[in-house]
Amino acid sequence: MADTEKSAKEATPSRLVHLKIRRQDAADKPDSKRWEEFKVPYLPNMNVISALQQVQKFPKTTDGKEVAPVCWEAVCLEEVCGACSMVINGRVRQACSALVDQLAPNGEPITIEPMSKFPVVRDLVVDRARMFNDLKRVKAWIDLDGTHELGPGPRESQEQQQERYPLSRCMTCGCCLEACPQVNDSSNFIGPAAINQVRLFNMHPSGAMHKNQRLDALMAEGGVADCGKAQNCVEVCPKEIPLVDSISVVARDTTKRLLFGWLLK
Repeated sequence: MADTEKSAKEATPSRLVHLKIRRQDAADKPDSKRWEEFKVPYLPNMNVISALQQVQKFPKTTDGKEVAPVCWEAVCLEEVCGACSMVINGRVRQACSALVDQLAPNGEPITIEPMSKFPVVRDLVVDRARMFNDLKRVKAWIDLDGTHELGPGPRESQEQQQERYPLSRCMTCGCCLEACPQVNDSSNFIGPAAINQVRLFNMHPSGAMHKNQRLDALMAEGGVADCGKAQNCVEVCPKEIPLVDSISVVARDTTKRLLFGWLLK
């Protein structure tokens, strides 16, 4: 019995993880914004999602007040789905790959906030609908002519595949829009993610059929010309997509379209 008690005592974590979370009760309650602090037991290899799960189990603040569990989004836990994007210690990133040991090696408080460029639904959950609407705006897909057999698709070289693959890694997480100073309440800038998708689909042999439509969409208000060249997007992209290169390529294509598009009409 003594050995069992000793083992249980040794297993009890002595270190606590201090979380400072920005909360909001609902989308229509902006006045409910507030900070709440929690301390949860440390676990080996703990990430921010694990810490939030501990808060969910025992939703009690550091001053002993019982509160509603914190809401957040997470799906894959492998930095693939993009759902758990949030601002952690002032930097937008994925919560599933944000390790406590790296964020607070000496027990510092970890601040967690929802992304500011999207409407808050509740707590850390935001509505990223604008990103999906922007994909519709630039026709980020390839049309098929009916459902009948079309035969083999056009051949692509390995070089073309290698160039396009990094562009296809976008998971619509919203990090690039959060970091972009040009995405704000006074601007209609579409953002780097949709521009990158235009480059991706315009490079595809079948997608190139609607290349001009996509470029026309980005020549309108809020298009690629509104980019401020801050290059913050490429710094925070969790998939290391060459967003600045994509913006440069698409900007050049829209310029060609503007100067010589009349020849194609």
